Amino acid sequence: MSDLIYKEESFQIVGILFEVHNNLGGGFSEIVYKDALEYELRNLKIPFEREKEYVVHYKNTVLNHKFYADFVLFDKIILELKSCEKLDSKHTAQCINYLKVSTNKLAILANFNNKSLEYKRIVL
Repeated sequence: MSDLIYKEESFQIVGILFEVHNNLGGGFSEIVYKDALEYELRNLKIPFEREKEYVVHYKNTVLNHKFYADFVLFDKIILELKSCEKLDSKHTAQCINYLKVSTNKLAILANFNNKSLEYKRIVL
């Protein structure tokens, strides 16, 4: 089995996701979880950028549409939050697009809406 990319950072991020879910439970809108996550990241002094903007380059131009990743942690891991019934392929595709335009290698996709936290690592 190969080593996980950014293993320690990923473990820390998932721990924070569980901390937020354990305190708030499921059912809030995404913005509530984003605010709680920002609180935790600041307290733990984890470097992050919220709503990081990415542009799409096509040939010799920049397209009008921009992507906004919920968070970029440690300047290398994209964190995308959802509050939905269940994660599906469109959520994964969204993270893959973020990875492509950012040149980052890892995204963590998390869903807070259910009784248990649902998350997955997406590596490009």
